[in-house]
Order: sequence, then C-alpha cells, then structure tokens
Amino acid sequence: MEKPCVLARKFGNQEAIYSCLSSLVEEHFTVIDLETIASQPEFNQKIQAILVWDGCSFLNRSLLQVLPNLKVVVNGGAGVNHLDIPLINSFGVKVCNTPNVVGNATADLAMGLMLASARNIIQGDSFSRCHEEGQDIDESHFGRDVSSKTLGIVGMGNIGYRVAKRALAFDMKIFYHNRRRRPVEEEQMVGAEYCPVLEDLLAVSDYVVLLVNLSKASTHLIGRKQLSAMKSTATLINVSRGMVVDQEALVEALQNKTIQAAALDVTYPEPLPRDHPLLSLPNVIVLPHMGTHTLETSRHMIKQMMANALAALAGETPPDEVIV
Repeated sequence: MEKPCVLARKFGNQEAIYSCLSSLVEEHFTVIDLETIASQPEFNQKIQAILVWDGCSFLNRSLLQVLPNLKVVVNGGAGVNHLDIPLINSFGVKVCNTPNVVGNATADLAMGLMLASARNIIQGDSFSRCHEEGQDIDESHFGRDVSSKTLGIVGMGNIGYRVAKRALAFDMKIFYHNRRRRPVEEEQMVGAEYCPVLEDLLAVSDYVVLLVNLSKASTHLIGRKQLSAMKSTATLINVSRGMVVDQEALVEALQNKTIQAAALDVTYPEPLPRDHPLLSLPNVIVLPHMGTHTLETSRHMIKQMMANALAALAGETPPDEVIV
C-alpha cells in the first residue's frame, strides 16, 4: 500500500527533523520537501499532513491554499506560538503538538545551566585548555553554591514541577509563581511555596528559572522592573522562550551588575548575531535552544508526532489536538 505523503523541510536542514531520525518518519510516510512541491506542483494534491520541527517560517495562507487534501499540521514540541492556528483551522485542518514529552530533558538542562553558571564550569574548561605553563587558577574562577540556596521557579507547569523535584535533591528552598496555585499536596511533595506576586519571588531568589509559555501576557515578563527586583547576586536562567525576557534590559542589568549572571537556552533571534552584546559578557552562558536535544526525547517526540498524524489521516481525533 502506498504511504501517505507529508510535507516537511528536507531532513537535516534548518527547521527540519535531523537526518538520524528520518527513518521514524519514513516508516509511515512518503516525505515531500518544499523544493519538490515548488518544482513539481502536481505533488500538492498528495500532501495530507505537514510536519513542523524547530520553527515554521514556510507555513502561510499561500501554502495552505494549494494543498487541498491537507488534514493536519503536527508540531514537534508543546509550544505552538509560531503557528497561526485560527488560519490553519479555517482551512479545515487540525493542529497537533507533542506535550509532556520534553519535561525531563528541559528540566535537566535547567539544572545544568544553573550548575554551569554557579560553578564557572565553562570558564574552568577554557582555563584547562588555554592556560599558560605554570599558571594557576585564581580567585576569579570562584563559583557559588547551589545546594541550600533559594530557587524561584516562574511557571510551575509540568517542566517547572520537574525542576522543583531536582532542586529538592539539592536542599534548595523553592518558591514558585504561577497563574494558578498548585494543590497543596503537590507543593508539599517538593517543598515549594507559592508566591502570588512575581516581584516577591524575584526578591528572595538566588536563582530564577523561567518556564512559562510565550503569550502576549508573558512577552517581556522579565524587564527592567523585574530585574531590578532581583538580588545583585542572583542568576537568571531562561529555558522557556527568548521573548519572555527583555534582552536590552537584561544586557543593561548584567553590565551594571544589577544581577550577577544569566544562563540562556533561548534568545531572540536564535541564534544571536555574533556581535550581540550578550555574547561578549563573561557572566553569561548562551546555548542554541537545545533544551530538548537528547536522542531519546527527540525519538519520543517524533513517535508522538506520527501517532497524531496517523490518527488525523484515519479520520480519528488525534490524541494531542490543539484547540483554540
């Protein structure tokens, strides 16, 4: 039986599924890339699903208009702020995501960034590779403790709760800010205390981890006012979305020592231009949005994408349909 056709970026390219994972898709689908439909528009009739991975700059009204048999757009990852869901739905096309897949990988990276920043791990590695003969490491490489310090979690959803569980093992005092308070029994399991006012959390935290979804309300949630509310010895860790932080305000806060450090998995744009001031600051770690980049998590995500696509093509309700 002929496999159904899906549209996706060519494996291994920007905004595309990695080549090492392509077999998980090709087991179920014939993959048509953008270059093929641009040169051979007869394939438009065959496309029944679109796979979105790491952004989606190509999905717009013009494309939707030429795919008459499209049934579903499946996003790799939970965040769908980059998709115009009402527009997609207006063509009778469902949208699915992959929630509850990336929690452990993202929580692990949040803790990794905290430790790397606090203990100057990257600087230590650089010293080992580049030191002069006979040179000893000096006091500028002193780090700070993580154990027994205060952690503020902004956004205590699935991933935030997993960060709290990990922080509990470090004997950290945990505060969290969320739109809704979690059940008391869940708070007690991780020793977390609810802060209804964001600035109150910021004022007491040695490390602040951002784990909110990007929305109109959360855009620049952390700006000059919020950075000024933080301890001068505090570290800001962002593993949510770049636009949650006002980057200009963050640069100023780091340069002026309003806060001590930042560790960022996400920025805007991604990646940052090589001359961006954040990249010149010694008290900043910047990663290329790799919070979910483990082989196990990526495999799980693609398998869940396939399950959603196959359900939609079979006329069933996909398990992870996004309803707006």
